[in-house]
Amino acid sequence: MGEGQQQGSGLHDAFEFRQLGKEDFEQFEALLRYAFQVSSSEMARIGWSEKEMKQSKKPIFEASHVMGWFYKGRLASQIVIYPMEVNVQGEICKMGGITGVATYPEYTGRGLIHSLLGKSLEHMRAEQQIISYLCPYSIPLYRKHGWEIVSDKMTFAIKDTQLPARRAVDGLIERVDIENEDLHRVYKYFALQEHGALIRGALEWEEYWRWDSDDVMAAVYYGADRKPLGYVVYYIENEVFSIKEMVYLNQEAKSGIWNYISAHFSMITRVEGVNYTGEAIAFQFEDSEIDETIQPYGMARIVDVQRFMEFYPYQFSDPRLTLEFEVRDPIAPWNNGIFHMSWQEGEAVCEQVSTFRSGHRIGLDIQTLTTMFMGYKRPTYLYNNDRIDMDYHLLKTLEALIPPDKPYFSDYF
Repeated sequence: MGEGQQQGSGLHDAFEFRQLGKEDFEQFEALLRYAFQVSSSEMARIGWSEKEMKQSKKPIFEASHVMGWFYKGRLASQIVIYPMEVNVQGEICKMGGITGVATYPEYTGRGLIHSLLGKSLEHMRAEQQIISYLCPYSIPLYRKHGWEIVSDKMTFAIKDTQLPARRAVDGLIERVDIENEDLHRVYKYFALQEHGALIRGALEWEEYWRWDSDDVMAAVYYGADRKPLGYVVYYIENEVFSIKEMVYLNQEAKSGIWNYISAHFSMITRVEGVNYTGEAIAFQFEDSEIDETIQPYGMARIVDVQRFMEFYPYQFSDPRLTLEFEVRDPIAPWNNGIFHMSWQEGEAVCEQVSTFRSGHRIGLDIQTLTTMFMGYKRPTYLYNNDRIDMDYHLLKTLEALIPPDKPYFSDYF
């Protein structure tokens, strides 16, 4: 169904699908508030009035492609596709960020969200956004529609007595305003090198700070030549030093930041924080008996298999190698079928074919393809857990093709 078309017949004739315009903003904001239960107390916590809350949504609304189903002229269900860029194994690509997915409860069970997710994939494909990210409110729902977990959020708690001993560094650390350009420069350089990271422009930085109170602080580590090499974003409350994000470009900056945190020894009883690297940090401490928890955080899905497979920076190319991926996709029909991979003059070539040309068949769904090539789960792990159907001898080839890096994703939208 195209824009402006109605769904079904009879009762469904009252439903109309279309893109939202500026005249729909009030309805868009009201549905978000209802679905995500942004209360007055939450607004008070971050020091916002209702008018400020409403205005905060406008930049995303205006920058994004927003679609919805209307019932008798009133918005019933919506989805937001936020155009962004991400780092995939060192290469920057267009990404469609899914957010603002909501339906009023009286309209659930009619397939509206299913329809909107399908239409969002069609839009992203047309915009050449070859991958999509989202922060899930329901992992099963998005898995059902082809998204898969690609990153974790680890939380940790360290007692004041477990803080690392001071290490000598050549630079120094300075507290800065959260809008400081040096902080932005560090992240920009970091994101251009870190697989999975979101490329933050002005609007992405606005979203990054969206739910933080005025108490949030930042400190930047500078090397001896005054180059910014790392930062920590944090707040202190009830004798707890809480880390929102720590980014460093080398080990010197990492040591300098931990020196700074440890310098708060007399003010705090523990340090709490989040870690998005995909690796536990306990091993790094002299006293490794710290509390760490892990939970799934970001989900992604390949939007266009053919384009993604030709874009992807493989670890090697061999003109003698051919692989055939038989992909299953629940809602993007263009991704269903056999994709023949070869490497010609160092470039990946992906052709969608009707029959197998070689014995190198790899059968998997779009979720598994995504999490494997994004490096969250390795081919061997997926094979051992019955997520891939193929001959065992191909595992070594797949493992060698895919870089070892795990995705880093710390944003929320």
